[in-house]
Parts: sequence; structure tokens; C-alpha cells
Amino acid sequence: MSQHAGSQGAFDHLVVAAPTLSAGLDHAQAALGVTIPQGGVHPLMGTHNHLVRLGDASFLEVIAPDPDAPAPGRPRWFGLDQPPATPRLLHWVIRLPGLAARRAELPDQLGPAIEQVRGDLRWLITVPEDGSLPFGGAFLTVIDWSKPEQALPPRAMPGAGLALEALEVRHPQADRIAALLAPVLQDPRIRFTPAPEIALEAQIMGPDGLRRLR
Repeated sequence: MSQHAGSQGAFDHLVVAAPTLSAGLDHAQAALGVTIPQGGVHPLMGTHNHLVRLGDASFLEVIAPDPDAPAPGRPRWFGLDQPPATPRLLHWVIRLPGLAARRAELPDQLGPAIEQVRGDLRWLITVPEDGSLPFGGAFLTVIDWSKPEQALPPRAMPGAGLALEALEVRHPQADRIAALLAPVLQDPRIRFTPAPEIALEAQIMGPDGLRRLR
């Protein structure tokens, strides 16, 4: 990964994954004490989601396989061909403008940048060919909304008075992950902690105070 002027990305969203969307919603809503509005469907991936804004230009996504969608012609993203047996905070995403031109700068584990379409919204996102999550979800995904800062989709999402205060990424190779990401992400809210088990924990400020989402 090479570093150059303008290379920094920004935190985009958290991903809560579940075997069913209703189970994922129950988990996230109980943890945060808010209602998470309906999002949409992803025809290429056979998934559906609910979304809620976190602060000004980031969000939380609850996602699961869509039982009403035909089987996709490729592995689902976020490892959702085999979703976690119980809902959990599984993954996180940053946005990086110019992703198509800059893909060669990024680690191979991220996979190619593919185009996604939902209604009139189009974006690029890195997805490994086998749909897996590098480093078990502790390593990020990269997205490019191909929109100026003031028109980012998260800005138009419903809010519930939530803001990300901190994200702790626990992994046996946390130091290696941090080193790989240093050229494209410098966010003091995100901490990488060596630990025997892989886990993500977000501290989110809500209407009734600080909540933890795992």
C-alpha cells in the first residue's frame, strides 16, 4: 500500500450481520435503544438491510440474506452465505474517493472493486471473490459513493440521535491490521487491540447516553 497526498479515507459505516434481518434488528435495537428504519435490497448479493445514521456522514447497517431473493450468481458479500449464528457487529467500512483508480494501492485481501446498484444509487465496493471477510471481519471494506462530500448517501438517511464515539477492533494480528491501514485511515476513534479472539465493539452515544454494540 503506497501513501500519497490525499490518500486518507474516512469511516463510513458499521455492519451488524445476522441469519435473519429480524434477528439482527432485535439485537441492534436492544443494544442502542432506538428504532432502525428499513433500508432496501441488493439484487446482486441477495441481501437486504435496515439503516440508521451515525453522526453527520456515517451510518449503521443491519444486514442479512434476503429469503425472498433468488440465489445470487456469486458469493454474497460480508460472508453472508454463512451468516453468524447469532447477530453481532461483524465488520466495518471506510469510504475512499477514486477507489477504481486507487485499487492497486490497497491490500489484495480486499478483493476487486465492484459496482453495486440500488435504484438510482450506484457505488463501488471491495468484495473478495469468495465473499469472505479478511481477518475475520476485523479488516475493513472500502467503498466509494462517487459523490461529493455534501451529497453522501448517509447524510440523507434517517437519524435517531446516534453518534459513534469509539470502535475497538480486537484480533490476534491487531498490530498488523493497524499497520496495513495506517496509510489510508487515521481516525482516533478506531483502536486496534491484540486479543486471542476476534471481536468488534462500538461505543455509540444515543439519546439516553453511551451504549455498547457488539
